[in-house]
Amino acid sequence: MTTIFASLHPVVQALLATCFTWGMTALGAALVFFSREMNRKMLDAMLGFAAGVMIAASYWSLLAPAIEMAEESGLPAWFPAATGFIAGGLFLRLVDMLLPHLHPGFATDKAEGIKTSWQRTTLLVLAITLHNIPEGLAVGVAFGAVAAELPSATLAAAVALAVGIGLQNFPEGTAISMPLRREGMSRLKAFWYGQLSAIVEPVAAVIGAAAVLVAQPLLPYALGFAAGAMIYVVVEEVIPESQNNGNTDLATLGTMSGFVVMMILDVAFG
Repeated sequence: MTTIFASLHPVVQALLATCFTWGMTALGAALVFFSREMNRKMLDAMLGFAAGVMIAASYWSLLAPAIEMAEESGLPAWFPAATGFIAGGLFLRLVDMLLPHLHPGFATDKAEGIKTSWQRTTLLVLAITLHNIPEGLAVGVAFGAVAAELPSATLAAAVALAVGIGLQNFPEGTAISMPLRREGMSRLKAFWYGQLSAIVEPVAAVIGAAAVLVAQPLLPYALGFAAGAMIYVVVEEVIPESQNNGNTDLATLGTMSGFVVMMILDVAFG
């Protein structure tokens, strides 16, 4: 199975990997079939875990390889990673300002982005969808980097990144389907919209992998871009949401656990 996967085109690899991460979101969203509510302490710990995975992935799987690639190309080691990182954060800030969305637990008048008459449920789904854009992009760029045959980019590392993103997608699926259920939506609809929030991951992954294959010199910038976008999401949304209910210590321990798990995955398999 591993040999077959390795023989596939990098864009196909990225697509299949993000179908897995999408499936993990669906698995988390499926908890709505068994309960209308989830223990808030557990959910905050899981969201903290998701934040830790994203922070670790941003460095171990994205920024560190970008720095290595820059060193091999003769550029200042910090330049591509730093430039891409800032661009990724600015891009997410722009999307955050323009895309109407609402974070779970907030009143409708707290919706961010351009003012709209869209339903509250639509705004809730879009908030999680926004999280998933950089995650899909990161996986796609990682698989695209493997095709460049650079020592710092390996198939095992790209797979480890996809596994880490998949693990942290589980609580994100739950974090959207449960609030939708509380809004009065049926279990089936809450599940449907919960898993639908991750449909952007395969799309972003294919775009990311294809882009770095077409223009390989952009690869370290693209890795930095994906890292900057993920850190923006973590700091601006995931961590505040995990600590918004008073479970700060639990959420912090979850973040540290997620960081360690992703670090182990990347170092052990990368």
